[in-house]
Amino acid sequence: MTEVNVSNYAKYECLTVEVADKVATVTLNRPQARNAINQKLIRELRTIWDDLADDHAVNAVVLTGAGDFFSVGGDVKAMSERPGGDVLEEGEVHDPMISRRGVTRQLELDKPIIAAINGDAIGLAATHALLCDITVMAEDARIGDTHVSRVGLVAGDGGTVIWPLLIGINKAKEFLIRGTLLKGNEAERIGLVNHVAPRAEVLAKARAIAVELANGPTWAIRWTKLSINQIVKERVNMLLEASMALEQVTFETADHKEA
Repeated sequence: MTEVNVSNYAKYECLTVEVADKVATVTLNRPQARNAINQKLIRELRTIWDDLADDHAVNAVVLTGAGDFFSVGGDVKAMSERPGGDVLEEGEVHDPMISRRGVTRQLELDKPIIAAINGDAIGLAATHALLCDITVMAEDARIGDTHVSRVGLVAGDGGTVIWPLLIGINKAKEFLIRGTLLKGNEAERIGLVNHVAPRAEVLAKARAIAVELANGPTWAIRWTKLSINQIVKERVNMLLEASMALEQVTFETADHKEA
């Protein structure tokens, strides 16, 4: 893959960005931690969308993970090791608006984003994957939001927004409350993801779709995407602050500390 204007993205530590054929491939790059999302990666997932918006060499984006995982979500190991029991650095105050801006800026990027879900995508990582415009998932990968079942937290950082929109209210409630992990074929069957493919073919399929869109009618594609994303943004405005606030409350519960 030919790399161009990578210097635009040299500041990123937890993401790698390669641009070729008008497509930016953004890779969650903490393979040693199964691409777990720590505070630095949360911040990078806030700013990357603005940088991609400003990059005139990019017409479409592929979002994927390094190694065998897309991402296992919040860095639970870091939560248990940190003062205050979460992913904060020493002396840092938790600001849920950082996660909110990660969601809203992803939705506001007018360029189409294709998720290549190359391995397990859990929790916040599932949210970012499902907020993409088209999703391609490995048959043997698993997707789910285990905020409730694994760590005793409200699914506050976007799961309550996007899951019901994709699969309906009662399925979403069950999967979020029980922390169900769905394999690729089942996720595709119920409409959670667009396509499934053998793991070795996921990135190529996502990239082929991205190249097609990158060379399509640019403004018609972008403005159609943004029009439909108004539905998602309406739900974000209705739900996200409340669910994030409730998630903050559950950080203080005995259930979370036990988990």
